[in-house]
Amino acid sequence: MTTTEVRAPLVARTVPYLPLGLIAALGATLAYLVRLPCRTGGWNDQVQTYTNFCYTDIFPLYFDRQLATQNPYFADVPFDKQVEYPVVLGEVMQVIAWIARKLEFDQVAQAVRFYDITVVLLGICLVAGVLLMAAVAGPARRWDALWYAISPAVILAAYINWDLVAGALSMGMLLAWARRRQVLAGVLLGLAIATKFYPLMFLGALFLLTLRTARWRPFLVSAASAAGAWLVVNVPFMIFAWDGWRRFYVFSQERGIDWGSPWLFFQRKGWGILGEGDVSTMGMVALAALCLGIAVLALTAPRRPRLAQICFLALAAFMMTNKVWSPQFVLWLVPFAVLARPRWKPLVLWQLAEVWYFAAIWLYLLSQPPLSRNDLGIEDDTYFTAVWGRVITIAIMMAFVVRDILRPERDVVRQDGVDDQAGGVFDDAPDRFVLTTR
Repeated sequence: MTTTEVRAPLVARTVPYLPLGLIAALGATLAYLVRLPCRTGGWNDQVQTYTNFCYTDIFPLYFDRQLATQNPYFADVPFDKQVEYPVVLGEVMQVIAWIARKLEFDQVAQAVRFYDITVVLLGICLVAGVLLMAAVAGPARRWDALWYAISPAVILAAYINWDLVAGALSMGMLLAWARRRQVLAGVLLGLAIATKFYPLMFLGALFLLTLRTARWRPFLVSAASAAGAWLVVNVPFMIFAWDGWRRFYVFSQERGIDWGSPWLFFQRKGWGILGEGDVSTMGMVALAALCLGIAVLALTAPRRPRLAQICFLALAAFMMTNKVWSPQFVLWLVPFAVLARPRWKPLVLWQLAEVWYFAAIWLYLLSQPPLSRNDLGIEDDTYFTAVWGRVITIAIMMAFVVRDILRPERDVVRQDGVDDQAGGVFDDAPDRFVLTTR
């Protein structure tokens, strides 16, 4: 066998990843250009920030969370000045702040440097997430990862917050599970949960498919590894910086209704108990009801659902019932929506809704106090068309995924001759427990 013959299969395997990585890097660059007007001074003027659609949490939190001077988890600062994120993300912020302080003396220059370094990290996470998603999708559907690489909603939302870090860890977890490396999958899942809380929903998806297939050992190994990884990064802060550590959990519990949530519509319209009740409780009840429906679906479907389908449904349920639905939350859902159902028409419809919401939230904030620029902003009714646009388009995608689960012959992924490209031990596994109805 010649050297050329040896290299040919390797080239065939790696060629799709090179253009995908380059396109993801292009997406990361475009996301940087979107916020370039603010980087040159716009963040100091809220009107300019909103009219240029270039807001980010990264720059202001450098000052507001004491990153300019100390580690906020250990600092003796007011509770509302502590970092309201889980510890992995908080320490990523702290390390980047330490580098920025070494490079610049002026605090404003430090904040800009903090933003630039953070963007580099997030861009790397986007490229990594795209490549990992392509690997999960399998040879027949690698190009589906383009939706994550360069879709408009991803470009617009990429650098609002640090969500791409959790996205890369989540895609790494899914690939490790698909390759049947349960310990690695669990470790990455634990770290993802310690970065952003939403990956906890994936543990429930694994549990449901484990219940149906009775493949308990891989699930228990991954769950134990996730718990171990989470404890390793959290326990030191729980011991030595209890107030700083619990800030995220207290903030999540006490936080009121915020932008993007359908609950805000009910509150503004005064819709009885939906607008005046305890939103934390109502949100949990609504999420529990949706998760129960997903569980019944997973255990009664004529064929075992794919892991990506259950992950998508669980994550969408979590987002739709939450008290807050920030523009960057689209980054959570894109890869799982595409893996669950890579049909372009509903995805395009959803992307249009996300782009409209991205524009609407900043225009709406212009008309709200303290700015109250009604000449530049939009009012409630216009803004809530964007809120419900997201809800409705995601509900449509969820309905299609449910239909694919109930009628697996309609599942475009399975039409390619695979059972579950991300399923790992679930792939081609026989049913052991199925709920039946008369």
